[in-house]
Amino acid sequence: MKEKVLVTGGAGYIGSILVDDLISNGYEVTVLDNFMYKQSSLNRLCKFNEFSVVNNDVRNENLVKSLLKTHRIIIPLAAYVGAPLCSKDPVGARSVNHDAIEFMIKNLNNDHKIIMPTTNSAYGSGDNNNLCDEKTKLNPISNYAKDKVEIEDKLLNSTTAVSLRLATVFGMSPRMRLDLLVNDFTYRAFHDRFVVLFESHFKRNYIHVRDVSRAIIHSLKNYESMKNNIFNVGLDSANISKKELCEKIHEYIPDFYFTDGSDHKDPDQRNYIVSNEKIKKTGFEPIYTLDMGVIELIKGFSMIRNSQYGNI
Repeated sequence: MKEKVLVTGGAGYIGSILVDDLISNGYEVTVLDNFMYKQSSLNRLCKFNEFSVVNNDVRNENLVKSLLKTHRIIIPLAAYVGAPLCSKDPVGARSVNHDAIEFMIKNLNNDHKIIMPTTNSAYGSGDNNNLCDEKTKLNPISNYAKDKVEIEDKLLNSTTAVSLRLATVFGMSPRMRLDLLVNDFTYRAFHDRFVVLFESHFKRNYIHVRDVSRAIIHSLKNYESMKNNIFNVGLDSANISKKELCEKIHEYIPDFYFTDGSDHKDPDQRNYIVSNEKIKKTGFEPIYTLDMGVIELIKGFSMIRNSQYGNI
């Protein structure tokens, strides 16, 4: 009998890739999503008997409680993602990113498997030589990162779980986002041919959206050896600064111009180099490079030119 997976926020940027991959790997999947962005990212999956949808809100406690009873595997993706969106609607962000997941934690039992994607933005800001691993003291600055840190701590202290601290995600997805840094810079390079940078020396780590899906499924298949642990998920070759990212995009769009010229500050002040050795030791290796992502984004942006593919 196929294992049943509940994916909250499954119609989102990561979820619309993950649900497809879960079905391909033999799981039965239920998506709980309120479709707040009016996305149609799961249309192609309606043909599968292994796929079902509940169009509702993750804050509906009675509904969530009933779904937890019939699904052994839980992947909570429903979230207000990113510092700008959380600042715009702090009440909504707190209720989804913290309160709804806290309620879920209180209603889990020892039979549940939980793969919890969080964020490595909680490492905060350091100098240019600041290397972070899973033991590094956290320094969340944005409300988004603070909520993720609180929930990760409560989850790992309450039940068995795997926490995946994701690098900044990039790449094409059926529910596209243009507000992620690689996607944003590549879009601007393709359509506008210029970017004015701020804090151009700030470094962060990146990971392709399809590798995020692969990491989640890897964690499911290796749950017994990975549970009760935190893992960074990123590309070792993509611990780079904003300027270095622009230089990479410039290789594929030669007339792309970028310059320093703004005193604006990033709301979550990310500046670090991340070690991904821990998850690599479990047998997981990313397969999608930054170059591959930029190339596919350029193809995608030949078809996309509007403002609906963001969270704010």
